[in-house]
Amino acid sequence: MSRLSQEGLERLRNLAAAQVVCACATHAKRDFTFEPTTATETERWHVNVDGREFELLLRGPKFYDTRAKRGGGGGIDLVMHLYRLNFKEAVALLQTAGFD
Repeated sequence: MSRLSQEGLERLRNLAAAQVVCACATHAKRDFTFEPTTATETERWHVNVDGREFELLLRGPKFYDTRAKRGGGGGIDLVMHLYRLNFKEAVALLQTAGFD
């Protein structure tokens, strides 16, 4: 993993969650039948990562795992959550996926 500048880390933190899921998950599918009740730009995605299933609500860089009842914001946090990685490992995975 190459060392990222503060600017590079900010780019990873600001990645759209749907973009990260599509690039990093084993399988990801948007649920087009989902109708958000508050934030109209929220999307529901069904995601598989290494055999584990997630139902995620995504809006911009923010995510919420409906099953774990846990959310966060940014590509790094999302990868840490999905893959159970630490910060450095998540950054390396995002770099490997072409986000740098």
